Amino acid sequence: MAQGYLMGLDGGSSSTKAVIFDLAGDVVGVGRQSCPLEHPQAHWVERDMETVWAGAAAAIRDALAQADVSASEILAVGVTAHGDGLYPVDRHGEALGKGITSLDSRAAGVVERWCQEGVQEQALARLGQVPFAFSPVALLAWMRAEQPERFAALGHVLTCKDWLRFKLCGEIATDFTEASSGYTDVQTQRYSREGLALLGIEPVTEALPPIRMPEEIVGRVTAAAARATGLVAGTPVAAGLHDVTASALGLGNVDSDSLTIAAGTFSINEVFSDVPRPDARWATRNGLRPGQWLNMAISPASSSNLEWFHRQWGRPGDGGTAAFLADMEDALEAAFASDSRLVYHPFLYGSPYAEPASAGLFGLQGWHQRGHVLRAILEGVVCNHRVHVDALASRFAIRRTRITGGGSHSPRLAQLFADTLGREIETARTQEAAAWGAAICAGVGAEVFPSIAAAAALCEPQQCYRPDPQRQQACQVRFERYQRLVECLRPLWGMLDSEASAGASQTAAVQTSTPQTSVADSSAAHTSLPDPGERP
Repeated sequence: MAQGYLMGLDGGSSSTKAVIFDLAGDVVGVGRQSCPLEHPQAHWVERDMETVWAGAAAAIRDALAQADVSASEILAVGVTAHGDGLYPVDRHGEALGKGITSLDSRAAGVVERWCQEGVQEQALARLGQVPFAFSPVALLAWMRAEQPERFAALGHVLTCKDWLRFKLCGEIATDFTEASSGYTDVQTQRYSREGLALLGIEPVTEALPPIRMPEEIVGRVTAAAARATGLVAGTPVAAGLHDVTASALGLGNVDSDSLTIAAGTFSINEVFSDVPRPDARWATRNGLRPGQWLNMAISPASSSNLEWFHRQWGRPGDGGTAAFLADMEDALEAAFASDSRLVYHPFLYGSPYAEPASAGLFGLQGWHQRGHVLRAILEGVVCNHRVHVDALASRFAIRRTRITGGGSHSPRLAQLFADTLGREIETARTQEAAAWGAAICAGVGAEVFPSIAAAAALCEPQQCYRPDPQRQQACQVRFERYQRLVECLRPLWGMLDSEASAGASQTAAVQTSTPQTSVADSSAAHTSLPDPGERP
C-alpha cells in the first residue's frame, strides 16, 4: 500500500473542517474554522463566498500544523460540503453576490406556488423529489423572479463543495451526487432540460457544470491555492460528493439495506437502493454510481437546535456540542429521572412539513430547569428523525443503522435514538464520517484504494446500542404526544409566521391581477441530455 495521508475538506453550514487521515482511516490532524452566517432579513441565511474559501484555507493550514506532517505527504484531497443552497459564480469565475446556505427559506413562496399549480407532483415524477425552499432549483426560480439581473449574469451554478474545489484547483465541475439536487431526471440520472423548463428555469441549463464521478481527479492544487493553504501545488483533487452521501460512505454504509442517520445541522436519514422509488416524503437522488440511488429524508431540524441552546444558555468553557452534553450530564440524568412531560418541536430553521412550522416548547412550568429543557430538545430532535426513518422503513428493508454527527457519540443520545427508533444503533470508529467519505474518494482517485467499496470496508463500528424494552415503551408515548401536538399546531403555524402570511397575501394579489401561464405548457422540445462529464 502507498505511504502517505489523505485529506477530506468538509464545508459545513457554519464552519469548515479539514481532516487529515492515515490510510487506515484514523484521524491524524483536524483544522476547523467558523464562517459566520448572515441574516440580512427574515428567512435569509447567507455567507460571503470568499470568506468561506478563506476559512477553508485556514482550516487546511491548521490541520497540517496539528498533524505535523509534510504537505508533500498528502496524496490527494477530497471535498464535501453542505448540499443544496446556492453558490452562484459569474462568467469570470467570481462570486456573484453572497452564497445562499441550505438554512435559507426565502424561496418558500416559490414552493407554495408550485404546490398550488401542481408543479410539485410533476417534479416528483420527473426529478425524483419535491423541491424545498432551500433547494437550488427553488432558489434559482426565486432569483429569476426577484433578482433578474443577477440571474442573467450567472456563469456557473455551484454548491458549497463545488466552490471550494474550484478555489483549490481552478476547475469548474460538479459530481454525480450533487448534480441530482434538482437538475437531473430520476430515471436517466442525467441533466434534464425538460425538468428545468417545468420549474421555469430552463435558461440556467447553460450554467450547469460538467458532471464527474465522485472519485475522479478533477484537477490539481493551483499555485495560488498552495500559497493560501500550505498544500503542495499539483496535489490531486477529487470531485468529491454531497456531504449526505459522504457521511454514508464514511460510515461504510454503501449497501441497499443500510440506514445512515446524520444528526448534524440537518436531520439526515438515508438509504441506498438499486431502483428509484420517488416519494414525496424523501428525495430520490443519485447514489455513488450509475444505477444506484440515494433516498434521503431530510429537514433542517437536528443538532442545530442543540447548538442554538448551547449558544444561548451554555456557560463559558462548555466547549462544543458534545462537550456541552457531557457537561450537562448530571442535569440530564436528573431530568430523565423526573416525570417531566415537556415537548419540543425542533423547527428553528425548517421542518418536514409544507406549512411554515416554527419551533415550540410545550408544557413549561416554573419547576422546570435547564436540564429539563435540554432533555426536551434532545427528545424533539430524535422524534423528528423518527418521522423520516419511519417513512423510509415503509418502503425499504433496513438491516443495519449507523449514526454520525452532532452529539451522536454521546452514549445518552445514541441510546435515546435506539429507544425511540426501536432499532439497534451503531456508532462509527471515526467521528469525521463526511470528511472520511471525501477522503475515500480522493484515495480511489489517487489509486490508493482499488475501489470505493473496498475502502468502505475499512469503516468499522465502534459501539452498538440496543433498545431497552421499558424505555422504548416510554419513548413511544412521548413520540405520540409529539405527533399530536404537530397535528394540532399545523393550522396555526401560518398565523405565527407574519412573513408567510404577508407573502400569501401578496401572492393572492398577484394571482388575482396577473394571468398565470403554466410552466409545463412552455416546456422546450426534447433535447438530448449529456453523458456524465459533458456540458448540458
